[in-house]
Amino acid sequence: MTERRDELAGNLAKVEERIAAACVAAGRKREEVTLIVVTKTYPASDVRILSQLGVRHVAENKDQDAAPKAAECSELPLTWHFVGQLQTNKVRSVVGYTDLVQSVDRSKLVTALSKEAVRAEREVGCLIQVALDAGERERGERGGVAPGGIAELADLIAGAPGLRVDGLMTVAPLTGEYAGRERAAFERLMDLSTDLRRAHPAANMVSAGMSADLEQAVAAGATHVRVGTAVLGVRPRLG
Repeated sequence: MTERRDELAGNLAKVEERIAAACVAAGRKREEVTLIVVTKTYPASDVRILSQLGVRHVAENKDQDAAPKAAECSELPLTWHFVGQLQTNKVRSVVGYTDLVQSVDRSKLVTALSKEAVRAEREVGCLIQVALDAGERERGERGGVAPGGIAELADLIAGAPGLRVDGLMTVAPLTGEYAGRERAAFERLMDLSTDLRRAHPAANMVSAGMSADLEQAVAAGATHVRVGTAVLGVRPRLG
């Protein structure tokens, strides 16, 4: 366990250096960017070490992995983010442990989240996942609503009991006009965030950037970056 702690501490320090350097280059303060460590596929023991190392935000993308892990780490001072595509039949479980759902992309999901948040007497933050590879009213390949659907979805969340509109999230698209243009994609997300905040001033979270492109996200103005492999390493395939 000491060896793993040293590995995670070293990786975390390198990521912190990258974020700090990106903030300097962008003329931003380091505290303007929050690191979310994506702990999917990694054990609760890693989450516990990360917490000891000062990490306060962790993310998961599959409920079947996340639910037992969150339960095992329930006493830790962590904010849990759900970042995967979320089916409505998993909402009750997810609402039981997550603080923010970053992948809200359809009205049916908003309805389900609201119902379970009220039942659990919790307030759940919602980020609208934006698909920059989608047509004006389509959904993206990896989920997400097209830019034209943001306003309607935000209004729906704002009016839903137990939910809160916190901002926008995107994944750099692999197809379409922004493929291979991460900085441009994240700048587009920032423009959409400005539009959103006209109607919902408190929705100021912008979650963008991962291990390979966090610098571009920070340069564009992202408030949160989601980093997995750069902190935790590449998990060996089973079999």
